[in-house]
Amino acid sequence: MRIIVPAAIALLAAPASAVIRVDINSGIAQPLPIAVPGFVTAAPVATEAGTTAELGNKVAQVIANDLKSSGLFRPLDPAAYTTSVSVADVTAPQFASWRTVAAQALVTGTVSANPDGGITVGCYAYDVFSAAELARQGFVTTAAGWRRAAHKCADLVYSRLTGETGYFDSRIVYVSETGPKTRRIKRLAVMDQDGAGHRFLTSGQNLVLTPRFAPGQQTITYMSFEGNRPRVWLYTLGSGRQQAIGDFPNMSFAPRFSPDGASLVFSMSVGGNTDIYRMELATRRLTRLTTEPGIDTAPSYAPDGSRIVFESDRGGTQQLYVMNADGGGQQRISFGEGRHATPVWSPRGDLIAFTRLGGGRFSIGVMKPDGSGERLLTNAYQDEGPTWSPNGRVIMFFRSARGGKVDLWSVDLSGQNERAIPTPLEGSDPAWSPLLP
Repeated sequence: MRIIVPAAIALLAAPASAVIRVDINSGIAQPLPIAVPGFVTAAPVATEAGTTAELGNKVAQVIANDLKSSGLFRPLDPAAYTTSVSVADVTAPQFASWRTVAAQALVTGTVSANPDGGITVGCYAYDVFSAAELARQGFVTTAAGWRRAAHKCADLVYSRLTGETGYFDSRIVYVSETGPKTRRIKRLAVMDQDGAGHRFLTSGQNLVLTPRFAPGQQTITYMSFEGNRPRVWLYTLGSGRQQAIGDFPNMSFAPRFSPDGASLVFSMSVGGNTDIYRMELATRRLTRLTTEPGIDTAPSYAPDGSRIVFESDRGGTQQLYVMNADGGGQQRISFGEGRHATPVWSPRGDLIAFTRLGGGRFSIGVMKPDGSGERLLTNAYQDEGPTWSPNGRVIMFFRSARGGKVDLWSVDLSGQNERAIPTPLEGSDPAWSPLLP
């Protein structure tokens, strides 16, 4: 997909008079009313994904759904619109009509066919009350790539109205689950962050756990029980190639890539002790990072690669520790009630998400890297396995119901916008990708 900046569809700085802004640093009691009418086309042209008129309506629906899912925006019901949108209205909206339906922001645009069979999606955002243009941008893609163009438009709107990077043009890898508890089938699956574009990566013949994206997003690391040997594997998207990272005689698990993608950190059990190791992928050189008695696992790098957070029971219960990337300077950071597990460093670097076990419940929480500011975001029966959105504002996790059913959920940092993520089957162990290139 290309982002284009021609005269008709150019990214412009917002005028000084534009004052609309959504504050995402606290819970939103009243989401911003926003109108997202169907994107228009000068003349309907057939494409492999439908006519440009049909795609215009689909693009608008995806944008509206993305913005609504953030909890910050309330897309208005199209049935309430008092005016239709023409191609001319895209660049010169009838602001009075949009004020009539109490829209505070307007997202509109165009879909046009290109000579090579692809399409261009033009995305425009406006502050309705000040009649000011906030942003505009064009996205050139294949007709089949219309959903990505819609996600990119939603990211543009989110970014302009919140001041933060968007997160809608991203993917989720997770473990799809089915079958009875005694014979559970677990397969790797990948999908867009909204559940679209779903596909299975493995057959389910071997049990898989804890998939994680590489920074470049073309490789996934995970744990597999192939041959009844629990080991860390790599999966290459596109080719579907799978390979174990080493023929270790001991169990290896809980892998995660370094921020530069050059190495993996994971746990390995040797002689009755479980420690964290780092492997350089180019050379397969292995370095042991922890040596304390007990179980050290679930390592996660800080975004700058300088430190690693992990869980350990070296003190008698599961707690969180931070160490330098070379294994030095190990110190405990969790001192709240209960046990703490599955830590994940935010891509912003300011927080660590974790699972807290206490009071008969598993909850998702966050704390600062020094252990201060601990707070819980969820309070269900069993929530665990957090993963961060690319902008560090939303956390996805999996929830187990008392009956045993497991599903994917997300919650924002306020703890107020909690929602279920659609998957064809049950799901666990999600991992959020960075924004797609």
